[in-house]
Amino acid sequence: MGWLRRLLGGDRVDLDPGRQQALLRDVRHSYGAHARVRFPDQVDAITRLLSDDDGLVVAAGIVCEAAEEAHADLQFQAQEVFRRTGRRLLVHRRNYRPLWKEAGPALRWPLGALPSGLHPYAQVSAAVTVVGARADRLDRVTDPQPFVVRLFEVLDLTTAGWEFGRVRVDTDSVALVERLTGTAARVLAAMDDPPRLPPAVREMMRRNHTVDVHDPAGPHVVGRINPGARLRETLLA
Repeated sequence: MGWLRRLLGGDRVDLDPGRQQALLRDVRHSYGAHARVRFPDQVDAITRLLSDDDGLVVAAGIVCEAAEEAHADLQFQAQEVFRRTGRRLLVHRRNYRPLWKEAGPALRWPLGALPSGLHPYAQVSAAVTVVGARADRLDRVTDPQPFVVRLFEVLDLTTAGWEFGRVRVDTDSVALVERLTGTAARVLAAMDDPPRLPPAVREMMRRNHTVDVHDPAGPHVVGRINPGARLRETLLA
């Protein structure tokens, strides 16, 4: 609870909840799939917008909100599968991979259609970038423990989507995974008592398969990535 002691201590951080709400509204409504701007350019613009302590709070909240909405969506999908077929699907937040292994073709990737309008390759990717750049300050403005848990959920959902959910591996999705992994490493390094890596991440790290990376705007393969190796290199460094 070092973050709480710092918040209650003498080194006070002045935060403005009203400004945070305004920033969140701007980020939510001005960016995303509907914006006629490339995702990397949206990430750059949002990152600049969320450059102070209020922006850091907003960024952490965006990642947590995306994870919460994705979990709720998967629970709804599991209920719909049961209603139609009588087949029970177990939705475990700490490890989504068994769910996707069992029922991937029957599921919709939840991060691609979040009800709040947040997009994984725009607002979420930018939010992860903001937190990663200021990871040593995160515990000054919020509790990093739930944040890192939700961040790993988004990482789990993204890589499981690649493998089991027919999610296209393109440069935008790879950039999200790279940012999630790098930010996780920096936040864990800054924590007084970091949690263990979740089962889904440990499983991925034991693997050594390589996948093609595509151009977002076309069918061309522009590179390759070994997700397990990248996780090992970053999280075990």
